[in-house]
Amino acid sequence: MNKRLVIAVSGGVDSVVLLHMLSKQYEDLVVAHFDHGIRDDSAMDAAFVQGLARHYGAVFETVREELGKQASEELARDRRYAFLREVAHRHNAPIATAHHADDSIETIAINVTRGTGWRGLAVLDSDIVRPLLDMSKDEIIAYANEHGLEWREDSTNMSDAYLRNRIRVKAQPMQDDTKRQLLALRAQQVATKQHIDQEVRALVGDGPDYGRYFFTHAEPAAAMECLRFITAARLTRPQLGRTLMAIKTAKPGSVYQPGSAVTLSFTSRNFKVELIK
Repeated sequence: MNKRLVIAVSGGVDSVVLLHMLSKQYEDLVVAHFDHGIRDDSAMDAAFVQGLARHYGAVFETVREELGKQASEELARDRRYAFLREVAHRHNAPIATAHHADDSIETIAINVTRGTGWRGLAVLDSDIVRPLLDMSKDEIIAYANEHGLEWREDSTNMSDAYLRNRIRVKAQPMQDDTKRQLLALRAQQVATKQHIDQEVRALVGDGPDYGRYFFTHAEPAAAMECLRFITAARLTRPQLGRTLMAIKTAKPGSVYQPGSAVTLSFTSRNFKVELIK
C-alpha cells in the first residue's frame, strides 16, 4: 500500500474520478481544494469537496482567495499551485492532479499558439503525479457514470474569455487519429527533455548549491536550460530570464523569489535553490 498523497480536487468530474480511483490505492489521502473566488458560487464547490473528503476519510485542506472575476488563467493557476505546494510541503507528500489526455492536447495547442518552441509539446511533465494522462475526457465521464459519481460543473468552462476554453472548442472535433499522433509526439518530446535533463545534471550537479560564474558566462540559451532543470521546470520563460539576471547581479546575502515556490539565496560566488513542495 502506498503512503500519503495530496490530491488536487476542484469538484469537477476529472478530479472526482481521480479521487475515487486513488482512494483504492492510497491509505492516507489529503484532499486539497483551492477556492479562487472568481465565481460567486465557488464556496459551494469548496463545501462539496469537503463532503467528498469526509466520505473518503481524507484530510481536507482548503483556502479561499479573492482573485476576482477579471483574474487571468495564469494568475489562478499560479496561486493554485502555490497553495498545493504549500500543502504538499506541510504533509511531506507528492501532489496528484487530474490532467487527462485531452488536457495534454489543449496545452500543446496553447503552447504552439504562444510560440513556446519544442518544449511546447513536452507538456505536463514535472514532479506532479498525473495518473489520468492516458484517459480521454469521454472515458473519464464514462467511468464517473459507471460508478455513480457526482460532480459539479464549473460555469467558467463555458466562457470564451479564457484561451483554454476557446482552444477546447476547436480541439474537440479533432479526429482520434490526430489526437493519437499528438500524444505520441508529446511522449517523444518528453523523452527528449528527460535526456537533456540527464546531460544538464551531469554538467551542473544536483545542488542545491550552484556556481554563479558558470551561469554568468555560459551562453544564455544553455544557462536558461540549466536553470530550468535546477528549478524543476516550475518557472516560465520570462521568470527564467529574470532569475538568470538575478544570478548575475544579486548582492551577496540577498534572496530572490521568482515565483512558483522557488527561492534563490546568494553568496558572492554561489547561489542556493530551494523548492518548496
